[in-house]
Amino acid sequence: MRFRDRFGIRKNRGPRVTRFDREATDADIEALIAFARDRRGVEFFVEPETFATDTTAVAVADDGEWTRRRVGSPTVIAKVARNLGLPIYDVNLVGYPPRMRAWNERNRDRRIDPGSPGAAVR
Repeated sequence: MRFRDRFGIRKNRGPRVTRFDREATDADIEALIAFARDRRGVEFFVEPETFATDTTAVAVADDGEWTRRRVGSPTVIAKVARNLGLPIYDVNLVGYPPRMRAWNERNRDRRIDPGSPGAAVR
């Protein structure tokens, strides 16, 4: 399958690519968009690129449910947030919202994988 770069991931990523992680794809961005459209009060929190992980974004709903996906660069998720009319924050400046931790606590017994809301971890 050929990479389409519908969201400008490669264009906005810059010359560096992390060494150990896979690159962000259109499917990653589409998953964030689907999460945002299916839930109320979604906000995006951008996490910086590290040596081992590409830039990621966490989408957090008003009830605290969340998902994290690779986005390639802050520019990509900023464009998505603007198109959806949703707020976006730098997690290094504002931190994670308390409702996200509360959701994790409420769902600890269900052992939900936050990367795939609703999917059980084995």
